[in-house]
Amino acid sequence: MSKSGRPREFKDTAVIDAAVEVFWDNGYEACSTEALCSKTGLGRGSLYNAFGSKHELYEQALQRYHELGIREQMDILEKEGPIRDRLRALLEWEIHEDSKSKNRGCLLINAASERSKTDPAVERIFKQHVDLLEHAIEKTIKTGQETGEIPRNREASELADMFLSSYYGLRVIYPATLNRGLAERIIQGTLSSIF
Repeated sequence: MSKSGRPREFKDTAVIDAAVEVFWDNGYEACSTEALCSKTGLGRGSLYNAFGSKHELYEQALQRYHELGIREQMDILEKEGPIRDRLRALLEWEIHEDSKSKNRGCLLINAASERSKTDPAVERIFKQHVDLLEHAIEKTIKTGQETGEIPRNREASELADMFLSSYYGLRVIYPATLNRGLAERIIQGTLSSIF
């Protein structure tokens, strides 16, 4: 419990959510302690007492973003209904998320582009996210093959890898171009190559 009587976890979650926004706006290197303090409402001393360092807060922010995002993506893939609709909904989710996030793209992709070669925490969290998503997509495609919605002439793992490649390509291309027509062609081409 914190001194205010509220559970510390509640306070930390709100601080981490605020930090997500700051790192998402600025990236890691360009993110100042002052910006973090301003957005989280904590003083420098309190911030470092609670999280140890800017990097520790960054790692927790990425982990939080990963956990929330992967749950939303899994929920889409696990919904009832035709497999084609589920896969389309996942591709559409990306466009919706980018619109919601002021076209900043995906925080994990941004982090991986900026730091994955030099920051093992970023590499670990990004890999965990991609691995979980790839497994969920492959499971969905296998379900489609079992129900006869997707032809069995190609391995589910091959189709999942192709879908994942298109999905992440869309997550980079759309925020950079805001070209809805191009995004729709990518979505249609991706689904046509599976069904």
